[in-house]
Amino acid sequence: MTRGLELSNYVGHLIRRAEQVHTALWVQHVSREITSQQFAVLNALRQEPGIDQRTLAHHTSLDRSTISQMVRRLTHQGYLSQVRDEEDRRRTLLCLTDEGTALLDSLIPAAKRINDQLLESLSEDERILATDILRKTASLDHEPLGGAH
Repeated sequence: MTRGLELSNYVGHLIRRAEQVHTALWVQHVSREITSQQFAVLNALRQEPGIDQRTLAHHTSLDRSTISQMVRRLTHQGYLSQVRDEEDRRRTLLCLTDEGTALLDSLIPAAKRINDQLLESLSEDERILATDILRKTASLDHEPLGGAH
């Protein structure tokens, strides 16, 4: 009979727990109304205004149905505007509204603080290493499964 995994050494469990900690900090210190995923959408549109929904989904690593719901909600709340692409009328381009820009500006300082808080128990070298490892782990979904690493 196989013994169970030691959860304190199981990476999937640790990532899930880290996400729980992040979510709790987000709700407590950043926003109860805007999720960190919605923040990522607003931030991506600040960095690259006028992109379409598919590009936005790629930049934020959100699936198409999630990004569609999120864009609909953020547009309804007045934070995003949608305009038809004059060169390709099938595409809709997205931009932050003035309200969306103001909201993002109000959230950024607290988002930076919780990012620092999540890393505060690590040395500077460990912070860099942890961020690099998470970045590499997060990019695995952009490679074919079972491919050479």
